[in-house]
Amino acid sequence: MSTTQLIDKFNRKVTYLRISVTDRCDFRCVYCMDEKMNFLPRAQLLTLEEIALIGQAFVELGVSKIRITGGEPLVRNNIMQLFDKLGQLDGLKELVLTTNGSQLQKLAQPLRDSGVKRINISLDSLRANRFTQITRVGQLSTVLKGIDAALQVGFERIKLNTVILKNRNEDEIIDLVNFAIDKGIDISFIEEMPLGVIGEHNRAEAYYSSDQIRQDIEQVFPFIPTTETTGGPAKYYRIPNTDTRVGFISPHSHNFCESCNRVRLTTEGRLLLCLGQEHSIDLRRVVRANPNNMEVLKQAIVKSMEIKPKGHDFDLTRQPIILRYMNMTGG
Repeated sequence: MSTTQLIDKFNRKVTYLRISVTDRCDFRCVYCMDEKMNFLPRAQLLTLEEIALIGQAFVELGVSKIRITGGEPLVRNNIMQLFDKLGQLDGLKELVLTTNGSQLQKLAQPLRDSGVKRINISLDSLRANRFTQITRVGQLSTVLKGIDAALQVGFERIKLNTVILKNRNEDEIIDLVNFAIDKGIDISFIEEMPLGVIGEHNRAEAYYSSDQIRQDIEQVFPFIPTTETTGGPAKYYRIPNTDTRVGFISPHSHNFCESCNRVRLTTEGRLLLCLGQEHSIDLRRVVRANPNNMEVLKQAIVKSMEIKPKGHDFDLTRQPIILRYMNMTGG
């Protein structure tokens, strides 16, 4: 195994790879994508075999955590083949998943068997009608059954991911925390990322900061700060006498770029060096021009560290400079 490590010019070590395996989703969440999306032709997507090869290359270069995302990753055909391959990689300490929960009733056990240790489940409302409004097409009951299925198979941790939007769902913050406490799971509140132009959705108007959410929660629950981390950007607090941690991911109010340890592989094979910038290299071209040549692939990945930027440039008061949607990027 290579002893080369992925260190950028700001001396940040990259140990975390997020892979978007599809831009498709069975939901149409208002902050993630347009209602009538044009999805990529399947020929433009990385194959599952190509994704597995790239994942192996990153692990050999010192990456210890891989998160599979989408779109909704579990709607991709034969996706369990990828989980099975990645789960067998020597050196990979954590194989984790972000999902909307719609497929967990049938896939929770196979995912656990493949080596997935932790899962994040998106949940923005506990009210059925509102849930359908936010997701445009989703059914709350399906997701709740998926959460219960995940609890039954024994993942090491389960976490809810919640995007709070002003005048949409900020009145459910306490209900969502209580739900997490009742289930014995974690919850993270995420400030909306300004990716893609979504006509009917005004991001500046809908912005609800992590500081405000924390103030709302602290009126009901005491918080104990903790240095615990899951390897990502969330800052966590403990709620006394519970098993629940509350996290905040705050790209606007508390920029976390100085400690960035991650890169993202998009559905079509672009290695994005920053969520909020377009610095990238085309790994699809590399793997297709050099089939199964692991050394060439690893050289390209190591070289990409030279263009990893210092940070993003999010600004809610103007049109996004990043036109790709969240479902293409994978968070």
